[in-house]
Amino acid sequence: MSREREASGVAASSASQRGEGAEGADAGLERTADAVEELYRLRDTFFPRDPAEKPTALRARADAALAILDSLPPEQRKSPQQRAVCEFLRGKILDVFPDYNKEAEDHLSKAVKLNPSLVDAWLCLGNCIWKKGDLSSAKNCFVLALNKGADKKILCQLSMLERSMAQGSEDQKLLVEESINHAKEAVMLDIKDGNCWYNLGNAYLTSFFVSGAWDHTQLHHSVKAYQNAEKDETTKLNPDLYYNCATANKYLENYERALSGFEAAALKDPDLGADTDVQKITSLLDKLVNAMKGQLRSKRLASLVSSLGEVNLKSSHKKATISILSEGLNKMVAVLGKVVLLIRHDDVAPLYYLTCDSDQSYFILSVYGLRNEAIKEGDRVALLEPYYRILNIPWKEQRYQFKSIRVDFPEQILINEKAPAPHHVIRASIHAQNKP
Repeated sequence: MSREREASGVAASSASQRGEGAEGADAGLERTADAVEELYRLRDTFFPRDPAEKPTALRARADAALAILDSLPPEQRKSPQQRAVCEFLRGKILDVFPDYNKEAEDHLSKAVKLNPSLVDAWLCLGNCIWKKGDLSSAKNCFVLALNKGADKKILCQLSMLERSMAQGSEDQKLLVEESINHAKEAVMLDIKDGNCWYNLGNAYLTSFFVSGAWDHTQLHHSVKAYQNAEKDETTKLNPDLYYNCATANKYLENYERALSGFEAAALKDPDLGADTDVQKITSLLDKLVNAMKGQLRSKRLASLVSSLGEVNLKSSHKKATISILSEGLNKMVAVLGKVVLLIRHDDVAPLYYLTCDSDQSYFILSVYGLRNEAIKEGDRVALLEPYYRILNIPWKEQRYQFKSIRVDFPEQILINEKAPAPHHVIRASIHAQNKP
């Protein structure tokens, strides 16, 4: 599950966007714009232990920004360009809260009618309309803004919106691909902007879920983008960055990094619930380690694995046991194993099994892209080109140690010498939460 919020506060409109007649109003409008920027900075960086404190603080700061705007003399609101900027700033102030605000939409609509070239107003209007669930109209706002020129903030919001539109859509995969492309365009416009990298990381993470939570290439791209985002001092303040990066690391089975990321997210925003994710991972690791400890007696185990010698692979893969595997990907190798136990846990993916090979050596098998009824206890499995790891995870006073084989693709596993049935293969799901 990934989380997203609207990008950091949209920068105030520039004097060139206001038009030539706006110079006299610069001082007053700049003061209001500064107040709006501070308001959005508070929204994006203030995460109190008591969540009720945030809306109160935002309301006070919004009222103060409105007071500055209302103090502008009438002569500074005469021209259409001046009125457009005033309407934009008022709408943006009112739209700082998470719920849809009709008054904010009205002011932002007036702003773009008075000055259709006011790109930031189109961006804010799109975000506002998005909140009421009108995703197609929100997209129109972003596209109209992009028609006036490439803009990294618009591209990021369009990318984020497309991920939201993908949920439940028949064009889910296409929309997520468009989201990735728009996110890449934003990065190309400013490779030092952490929010652009963060947005690209979210796009890749969503792509992982859309593809059925099995394509780890998307996760590696995602983590790399998040690492680039962390180089930006402003983006580092975003707790969702740490939460989403931890989510990617969890599915890559980089458990220590996942635990550290969720803990960092919980410290930055206690309301995220990331401490629950920490508990889920430690609970899972406890189960995996305990499963390895609860091994069968040797006589029963020998009987259990005896049928593995009968397996005849119809491929050129060389049979192997885990004792001769190298850490990482083992090409042209097949490990034969007997499934001893399904290890139940809280997430939909991966599936975990206690498994033993023909040498009666135990390991944890993690499987992506299959439904939980695909593999049953007692089944024989052939693991083609296995990804092998010896895990040693220190966390607080605990240390979790076990051997693991990961199966990323259904094509990498045979169950009782047969490929997984098509109805057992997962190819489409989306778990990302996208918030305007």
